[in-house]
Amino acid sequence: MNYHRQYVRNAGIGVGLVDSPQAMNLIHTQGAAAVIWKRQPEPGFQAWIDNLDPACLPRARVILQPHSVRDVVSLICVGAGMPGGEPHDVLIDDIAALADAFATLMNCPYLRLRLDVVNDNACRKFHIDAVTARLVCTYRGLGTQYGISTDGTEPKRVFTVPTGAPAILRGTLWPDPPPCGLLHRSPPIEGTGETRLVLVLDPVLDGPGADDRARRT
Repeated sequence: MNYHRQYVRNAGIGVGLVDSPQAMNLIHTQGAAAVIWKRQPEPGFQAWIDNLDPACLPRARVILQPHSVRDVVSLICVGAGMPGGEPHDVLIDDIAALADAFATLMNCPYLRLRLDVVNDNACRKFHIDAVTARLVCTYRGLGTQYGISTDGTEPKRVFTVPTGAPAILRGTLWPDPPPCGLLHRSPPIEGTGETRLVLVLDPVLDGPGADDRARRT
């Protein structure tokens, strides 16, 4: 699989590339706008999820504690009709592990977890999310796209996060926003026949009653 070399050889100003989930704490470094954990999907997993009927892909929007993620996502996948087996378990375990790592990194007791199934141009405009930070991992389809803009217009050079690679991006509520002008968007795929499966995690301090103002990515 060659997409890491294609997309992340030069990640852009303010974007750090790391080799482990622990190293994603680079997001707390001064001047960091985003961190990407460059990794390869487990053997056989990508082919499995790429060939699933889109109707079986899980969709969800829920606020929960990190230790509940595995059980809740398992129920969501069962409800969607996702077939069982080892790749199914890999997906659930990975989402749970990312949730635990992100909650620890952000020191938050709750997470807003979203699983989006996207086949259109949702959120195609470049923007910054109205959150402190957001973790995005695209399990199927093109990953999140980003670039640097000095005046708020569309970036002249666009990078694509590899499929399966988690990215953490600072939002407008981060206490010390970086000055590099990093913007991101969902890749425009309408009319291509492609279906994306995207995990989004936001830190939540106020518990399940928190108002969901997060913007879609």
